[in-house]
Amino acid sequence: MTVLVLGGAGYIGSHTVYELIEKGEDVVIADSLQTGHIEAVHPKARFYKGDIRDIDFLDELFKKEKIDSVIHFAANSLVGESMTDPLKYYDNNLYGTMVLLKSMVKNGIDKIVFSSTAATYGEPENIPILESDRKEPTNTYGETKLAMEKMMKWVSKAHDLRFVSLRYFNACGAHKSGKIGEAHEPETHLIPLILQVPNGRREQINIFGDDYDTPDGTCIRDYIHVTDLAQAHILAVKYLQNGGESDIFNLGNGVGFSVKEVIDKARKVTGHPIPAVISPRRAGDPAQLVASSEKAKQILGWKPEHYDLEKIIASAWNWHKNHPFGFAKK
Repeated sequence: MTVLVLGGAGYIGSHTVYELIEKGEDVVIADSLQTGHIEAVHPKARFYKGDIRDIDFLDELFKKEKIDSVIHFAANSLVGESMTDPLKYYDNNLYGTMVLLKSMVKNGIDKIVFSSTAATYGEPENIPILESDRKEPTNTYGETKLAMEKMMKWVSKAHDLRFVSLRYFNACGAHKSGKIGEAHEPETHLIPLILQVPNGRREQINIFGDDYDTPDGTCIRDYIHVTDLAQAHILAVKYLQNGGESDIFNLGNGVGFSVKEVIDKARKVTGHPIPAVISPRRAGDPAQLVASSEKAKQILGWKPEHYDLEKIIASAWNWHKNHPFGFAKK
């Protein structure tokens, strides 16, 4: 089986490639390197530099490689940027996916696993969030991901293409080898931002709002280790290869931690005081986002192994303390 991983030089994509190769799969990566890192590419994967909006690039790749299934991570994913430059997100995320699906249909590739997001839900009606809950995104990023899911649904009905969409919550942690980890520029995720303080890259961490309707007033999120996410993508590929119908699954630990709790655990892991400053709320931040992943566990047989937030942060710290500037050498 040859799996094409689009965006395989990015954070979750590169971890998924490592897990696929560890399982003995043949892997092809396509990445524009707009936000990915060539250093994150596994040496045993075949790498093609190109953009999913370029149909000639995709057609050529599908003709050259005998691709069985596609895992699609290629997208812009900064919530704040999506609000100030929405057309960039419609162009790369939505138009890029349209071109990809067009090329897949043309070349007879009928299985795709899609990296979606909890941002499709917006302000949740219920905690934990179920796949069937209302979807009203509060930002352009979530809106484009929801539109990408709907595009796959209609293409699947018209062209016998089957898809699995994985809506995940806060990805975090790093590979056990310490060779790859999270490296975004600019960084917007809480755990790497916190770890920039003990790394000397920032003096303090900002807490955006401490007046939410939560036990300590700060936002609560569901943190899921990146390797557990990678395993879910591989199980989704297997599910489709075994004839599974198109479906959508949440991926999370089902446990929420507040911003203050995450900072406290990072202090414990790093031994650094990590000063925290209360700042005004950010627009569009829901008070709580916690997933129900029962469906993924029952249907895909997914068993996340990393439940201990302290250990998850320790894996991230193992990467960040040795790579304070990510893959860049400064």
